[in-house]
Order: sequence, then C-alpha cells, then structure tokens
Amino acid sequence: MPPILSIVGRSNTGKTSLVEALIPELNRRGYSVATLKHSKKGFDIDREGKDSWRHQKAGARLTALSSPGSLVLFENVAEEYSIAKIANNYLTAVDLVITEGYKQNEYPKIEMYRASHNTPLLYDNSEELLAVVGDRPDNCTAPFFELARIAALADIIEEKLLMKTTKGLLDN
Repeated sequence: MPPILSIVGRSNTGKTSLVEALIPELNRRGYSVATLKHSKKGFDIDREGKDSWRHQKAGARLTALSSPGSLVLFENVAEEYSIAKIANNYLTAVDLVITEGYKQNEYPKIEMYRASHNTPLLYDNSEELLAVVGDRPDNCTAPFFELARIAALADIIEEKLLMKTTKGLLDN
C-alpha cells in the first residue's frame, strides 16, 4: 500500500487548493499521486436513466465506465470503506495517496488553517500533524508553511513519507 497523507481542516480553509498545488509539484519530482476525497453527505455522479445507472439498479455489484483517457468504477457497498481498504483495493499503482476530507484517521496530516475562522487547530501539536499551511496559528509546534511555499512543503512530504518508502524498497 502506498503511503497516505491526509489534508485536513475546517470548511473553506483551502484544502482543495492545497491538493491542487501539491499534485503538480510532486509529479514534477517524479511521483505519481492518487487522491481520495471524502464526502459526509454522500454523492451521486451517475444520473438516473444512464446505462451505468441501469446496470447498478439491475443488481451489478461493480460497474465500470471506460473511455479513451478515463476509467470510473462504481461499487455498491454495504458500508463505507476505510481509507486503507480503498488504497489496498484500488490505489496501488501510485507513490502517494492524498486524502481530503477524512478528518478522523490515523495517517499523517497537513492541516489548512485560517485565523479568520476564529477556531483552534483540529490537530494542535498532534504527532500526526506534519505541518500547518495557511495562517500561522498561535502556540503550534508543527512546521508552518504559507500556501506559496509548496516546494518546501513537498520537501517535508518527501522526507517524512516518500523517502522512507523508497529507501525501504531499495534496501530489500
């Protein structure tokens, strides 16, 4: 299973913008990245009446849509899969999985923080917290980065998550 990094933060702090900035920087360094977005409210990307929707309603457990340049897989599940199960089952051909929206998990985290929200950090001084991005929070011991310092943030991700994995593979 590839290493997993969670981008966390309260609503409207810029989590998606951070993910959008990290992906090309990590790609530039030669890493392939998968993303996993969580939605508390659920989602429906397949419209009623479309063939794939009809396949699912007929009882198919898995339905895949394929076209030149893309592949989508729909799987009917009895309960929400864990990050590890999704990564193990579907996201194995990458160097790093970046999650967004999974606030409660055991993986290393980078927290987006905005002082204007007048709320504390979600992971204040937690061992899981690799860094804080955005505005500098008071009394935080984790490394801090402004959003414009993506290369420096990618250095931390490489050092803490990617180099360990690569080094372990090369040692065997």
